[in-house]
Amino acid sequence: MSETPPETPDFDAMTRDIAEVPAVEVIVTVAVNLMSAAAVKLGLTEEGDAHKDLDEARKLVHALAGLLDASTTEISSFHAAPLRDGLKSLQLAFREASLVPDEPSQGPGEKYTGAVYG
Repeated sequence: MSETPPETPDFDAMTRDIAEVPAVEVIVTVAVNLMSAAAVKLGLTEEGDAHKDLDEARKLVHALAGLLDASTTEISSFHAAPLRDGLKSLQLAFREASLVPDEPSQGPGEKYTGAVYG
């Protein structure tokens, strides 16, 4: 009885596939993934507090803010506006979920966005 080796990924095909994806699409996809992960860590999903971890949420929201700040001139306002709105919603949710709220301008991502108030 011989075992077949596990399939190895076709890196050449993967490279060709990613080469066809516009940079804006990659940036938006990464931003949406960061938003989704942050929402889970903030307990904003159906499971609620089951996956809540504010330390992890802080990192994800901060990374999202940095990505959006760095890509402002690279993506159109068509793409940027809803991402900024989502970021602000996550920042507000973080502030509400925190037992000890951060000082204004000290919350996750506020280094890039400025102070967020409810």
